[in-house]
Amino acid sequence: MLCSLFLVPAMAQEASSKQTKKEAVKSHLKQHFKPYGFVRNYFVFDSRESMSGTGDLYNYQPYDEAWNQAEGEQYMTGVARQDLNAVSTFRFLSLTTRVGVNIVGYKWRNTEFGAKIEADFYTGLSTKVYHPVSGVAQFRLRQAYLTLGWDSLPMLNGKDYARVDLTIGQTWHPMAADLCDVISLASGAPFGPFNRSPQVKMDARLGKYVTLTGSLLWQMQYCSVGPSTTGASIQAADFIMYSKTPEAYLGLSVHTNGFLLRAGADVLSIKPRQIGSVTVGGNTISVSVKDRITTASPFLYLQYKKGEFSIKAKTIFSEAGEHMNLNSGYGVKAKNADGSWEYTPLRASSSWLSIVYGGKIGAQEDKHSQKLQGILFAGYIENLGTKEALYDGNHDGHPDDLYTPRANNMNRMWRLSPTLLYTIGKFQLGLEYEITSVQYGQAGTTNLYGIAKTNLHWVTNHRVQLMTKYNF
Repeated sequence: MLCSLFLVPAMAQEASSKQTKKEAVKSHLKQHFKPYGFVRNYFVFDSRESMSGTGDLYNYQPYDEAWNQAEGEQYMTGVARQDLNAVSTFRFLSLTTRVGVNIVGYKWRNTEFGAKIEADFYTGLSTKVYHPVSGVAQFRLRQAYLTLGWDSLPMLNGKDYARVDLTIGQTWHPMAADLCDVISLASGAPFGPFNRSPQVKMDARLGKYVTLTGSLLWQMQYCSVGPSTTGASIQAADFIMYSKTPEAYLGLSVHTNGFLLRAGADVLSIKPRQIGSVTVGGNTISVSVKDRITTASPFLYLQYKKGEFSIKAKTIFSEAGEHMNLNSGYGVKAKNADGSWEYTPLRASSSWLSIVYGGKIGAQEDKHSQKLQGILFAGYIENLGTKEALYDGNHDGHPDDLYTPRANNMNRMWRLSPTLLYTIGKFQLGLEYEITSVQYGQAGTTNLYGIAKTNLHWVTNHRVQLMTKYNF
């Protein structure tokens, strides 16, 4: 009995201590770990076959015409002339469901620490014969980085203060960070850059209005194009790996009174080949080569927001920007006696405009905020050809080696996309109509500057998609 009198308070104290620790851990996690994500479904109709990825949700452009026979032959064969790419498709899937966690609020002396991990589902599903339906979606890493920040740093003028943030890991490419307001998975690509890459990035906010950004980047998921061992075009990180030179970005942002102006340039230097060949006395001998191509791509971004209205615009002059999901690439301009090759980039002008208007609607008695937004997107791409003439070893007026991940007979492309987005609390319902039209030249007639000027014709795809999304 006497023991019980001593044990009961001790057990109560122990239970209280455990509860206190449990509450402390719970408070710590809630304060520093911020989970987020969404469940998203797309229902998509396309009027014709298109170049696309990620379950055919990530739409690039409609395929060129693929006629089953030449014009006039149907009268001899008795078979109707058909464009085999003029086939409509439909799909619906929740492939892009996403989860992530932000880690915030840690500090040591004057240094702030943070991190992000973000993942979603990717690929595994397609309607294309050469990308057959697998029925399995892969879970992939989107972003994973840590941050270090230093605030209230004195500036030379003695009046203003600076803040410096360092990001180390995989996150949005600085040229792709400003995305347009559409519900489509491609987020305006290929009319604007779309890329997440491993990098070391510094953002220095100098006073109230100016931010200087510099970044050194590597390639992982979004890679440069180049020759394979068979000579065909492939996209791989090998080309930057052998160059041993990180991609470099430098940009300046000015922000004030709802306006944001951002300008910058990206420099990339890669090695398309490591092994070439020379012919000596009728024998072909493999040799090491130091092939390299260096390119620069500047861009300009403008944004204005006020109340329920916002407008964004971006334009980029790209050289070999295919690693940013732009319509680009490069080709061979010379083949030297020592086995090395020289290169020249494909250039393109890519621009987009995005306008959003809308705000709260309806009664709010149920405490679920409601908002209806109207969105209009417009994009345009012009193929400007290569910087210098391409190599023509066959002397037939057409290049021997041109590397691009998509159709090399595309001259220009435009897209128009109106959208309605209805939000009720954490639930969103979006309806989007996307018309994409491409001017192709005849395949195989590309001139020595990478432009097809023969038999110009337009090909158009109409895409209608419904999106449901629940954010958490």
